[in-house]
Amino acid sequence: MTGRTRMGEDASVTVRRDLVVQPADSPLRVAIVGAGPAGIYAAQALAEQDAVPVAVDIIDRLPTPFGLVRYGIAPDHLKMRGLRSTLQRALEHPRVRFLGNVEVGVALPLAQLRAHVDAVIYAYGAADAGRLGIEGEELPGSLTALDLVSWYCGHPDADRATVEEALSHARSVAVIGVGNVALDVARVLARAPEELQPTEMPQHVLEALADAPVEQVTVVGRRGPAMASFSTPELRELGQLRSAVVLVDPRDLELVGAAEERAAAESAVARNLAVLRSWVEHEPSPGTVRLNLRFRWRPVRILGPHRVRAVELERTASDADGQTVGTGELELLPADLVVQSIGYRGTSLPGLPVDERTGTVAHTAGRVLRDGRPSPGEYVAGWIKRGPTGVVGTNKHDAKETVSSLLEDAAAGALGSRRQPEDLLAVLMRQGLHPVLLEDWRAIDAAEEALGATHGRDRTTLHDRNALLAAARLAAASREEA
Repeated sequence: MTGRTRMGEDASVTVRRDLVVQPADSPLRVAIVGAGPAGIYAAQALAEQDAVPVAVDIIDRLPTPFGLVRYGIAPDHLKMRGLRSTLQRALEHPRVRFLGNVEVGVALPLAQLRAHVDAVIYAYGAADAGRLGIEGEELPGSLTALDLVSWYCGHPDADRATVEEALSHARSVAVIGVGNVALDVARVLARAPEELQPTEMPQHVLEALADAPVEQVTVVGRRGPAMASFSTPELRELGQLRSAVVLVDPRDLELVGAAEERAAAESAVARNLAVLRSWVEHEPSPGTVRLNLRFRWRPVRILGPHRVRAVELERTASDADGQTVGTGELELLPADLVVQSIGYRGTSLPGLPVDERTGTVAHTAGRVLRDGRPSPGEYVAGWIKRGPTGVVGTNKHDAKETVSSLLEDAAAGALGSRRQPEDLLAVLMRQGLHPVLLEDWRAIDAAEEALGATHGRDRTTLHDRNALLAAARLAAASREEA
């Protein structure tokens, strides 16, 4: 006999009921570290299966849930950010509890967390930005995409002063990378202020972007267009901007060798090339931002001397093995702001090993490996499991695999036993910590809607941690008075 979730097609988890060892009056206690899509989908998979009684705590270091849906998806992608309502429903499941503003590994040591639960799923993402490692990248005016995205999404940890100072000088911007995040950055910087007004961006972000003197944005990729990792919908959006014109050099679209074969074999690549070719005849237009897409160039150094003034690029080609190599042909690209968008890496929690090469935790089907062997009761999901790949929905199937492994281990009695079976919230409160609960998050949510209304918008993101916690404390005080 099997028990299945009701999460929809291809999202069920199965466990043999006859092997369940956890009695109904003692639910399986699972802590999930990270309240982004991966963590919430894992909680949903656990909560909606009916073979094993569970109690799930989702813990996040921020006072707010939703992870990259709130702080990674570009604010002008209103439909994608609407996934928040789906994730909210999972948080409201009676078997799930949100504990925000608790930093695992710091306020709550990992060993202490593991002592109070049967299993832990680490789903805290990949929050470290990749860097080029070239001369000059430390200059003022050199940022990572993470710096900029965190700022315009209203992340509490964003370095507002550094980003806004860099933007104030940015007439010419170079974005290094040709993934979707690079296109997000280019699009946001090239948009007219009125196009951004309906978004949830903090008010200071809207004002800084409106004041930024951006005249040109150049997106630079070291490989050819057939090897770019952006998606066709993201690419097409660039051509729909009111105050920008996309410019493409036809020489950059020439295909040779493996690139030609890939374009013929993969429909997504063919669609991208069709969009790019449709822009070849574009000409600069007075009063519009010039949005250049350049391929087969790589940055070799950023020039100053006191702040970013230019990027030196080298023309690239493919060698006999298909590897990208420099040709020695150099070009100087004027730039007041350089944004490196070359990916993200996972970082270690104190007590949890992360592979320095991959930026992920070693695992087998989601089971954490320590010294090459599965560690009882420890699991991973999302980017810290597989790296920063896929779309938001990819996390649902990823979480399904991890939860299936966890339930199989529970059924086999392979989780071990709780040494201190005490409710996690009680433990945190006794230590003087006051987690943000779901009711508190609802108060933050309402405060953002109220702030948005003052600006004629549906919502304005509260970016300051103190403001977020003030809204949460107000909700907590109201509960105590009641």
